[in-house]
Amino acid sequence: MLRFSVFQDGEPAHSVDLTGAYLVGGDGVPLRAEIEFRDGQIQCNKRTQGAAGLALLWTAKGTGRILLETTRLPERVKPYILQVELARGQLMRLSQKAEDWAVDHPQPLDALTERWNQSRDLLVDALKSDSPAQAAQTADEALGLAVEVGEGLARLHSHANLERRLRLNGFSRRVIGSSAALETSIDDYRKKLSRAVDFVALPFSWRQIEPAEQKFNWTAIDGWVDWLSRHGIPIRGCDLVNFTEGNVPDWVFIWEHDFETIRDLVYEHLRRIINRYGSYIQVWDVISGIHGNNCMSFNFEELMELTRMATATARQLAPRSRVAIDLVAPWGEYYASNQRTIPPLLYADMVTQAGINFDAFGLQFDFGGGRDGMYLRDMFQVSAVIDRFNLGRPLHVTAVGVPSAVRESNKASAAQAGQWRGPWSEKLQARWLADFYAVALSKPFVETVTWRPLSDHESHPTPHCGLLRADLAPKPAYRELARIRAQVGNDRKNEISKSA
Repeated sequence: MLRFSVFQDGEPAHSVDLTGAYLVGGDGVPLRAEIEFRDGQIQCNKRTQGAAGLALLWTAKGTGRILLETTRLPERVKPYILQVELARGQLMRLSQKAEDWAVDHPQPLDALTERWNQSRDLLVDALKSDSPAQAAQTADEALGLAVEVGEGLARLHSHANLERRLRLNGFSRRVIGSSAALETSIDDYRKKLSRAVDFVALPFSWRQIEPAEQKFNWTAIDGWVDWLSRHGIPIRGCDLVNFTEGNVPDWVFIWEHDFETIRDLVYEHLRRIINRYGSYIQVWDVISGIHGNNCMSFNFEELMELTRMATATARQLAPRSRVAIDLVAPWGEYYASNQRTIPPLLYADMVTQAGINFDAFGLQFDFGGGRDGMYLRDMFQVSAVIDRFNLGRPLHVTAVGVPSAVRESNKASAAQAGQWRGPWSEKLQARWLADFYAVALSKPFVETVTWRPLSDHESHPTPHCGLLRADLAPKPAYRELARIRAQVGNDRKNEISKSA
């Protein structure tokens, strides 16, 4: 059993919020374990042998409440001190990543060196301390500095590489996207959408298209496809095969234990959509999050067969469109509690090695929802995890979003989902957007970034994630996105500056 002593204000902690906590192995794969807080300690009873680290939401002074990981630790009788291991883990990853990034672009770190050295010295003091409570307090200071250094390192690396990519004209003509709410056909909404993005992602939810067996509802999608096509706006089709409960029609669950029947139903669903809209769609995110969202409890072989069938169908019926496989929850937290899922990186490796015919990966970053895959991470972790998905295929960030406010009735759960530099506000959302887009677009293998949703009035797991308010008034983040689009849009700069 792994045990961590936790101290607050010089005393053993009376409580610790373990929302979102999980164990992670040496290969970065989440582990199944029972985690509880008792008598001032976090106790982790894992089901596998070997070293493991604890990931949990923790407040890092100067940055906020984010999900952080300890080092990988062997079991022992004496409990570890949580703050010491969090600081040690952060400093270790900083050293490793600084070395990795220096290979691509040597960058002087003078601005960060003082705080980095100070964090190391504080950790050494904590390790030397005879008082566990004092060690925890000193390590907390070290951790806050180390997380700030990580964000600064990610910022330096992203801005340097983004400038280089801009100099080399390393962007395609269509980089910035947003999703569209199918139920919305308001002229003002469509006008603001067209001004903000290079392309639009349309969801093709099975539940909405075929709410009852052989009863189809094409009206909303037909309207959007027609409008986008007439205005020359490229379309990305997404969520064609998505096994979250909200995307699967109720009538399909009749066959939830009959894989062959469900596979055939999925094929017919794909065939109908692609035959109807194939000539209008430039990119198909043909299968989305099936490795983590698995309401049918498919096994590994069935998940891979569905992936192969879906991509082959799209390739056959729309040979001129690009075919992408969409990944969710890039850290794979869900795997710690659901053995019928596949860690995202393992799934990506498997589909690559299996000879499945597709063009690109998608990767989603939805933060602020207070559930697996949506607990907040800092920019250093975001940058590092994007690097892990550089698998020899282009990468598209197919969903990203953070809130601009917190509902009064939802403050407790919002705090549990994490905070970045303070309570969420419209100004902070815009600042976060600028940092995230700089990180993502600095990677030469990242081709596009899509914000979801466009406005607050749309249905979304996290309220207030839109770039527009519910009344469609632009937020600062909307204007920030226009600035970024102009920056990477080459020949459209003047046009976008006027519309912003």
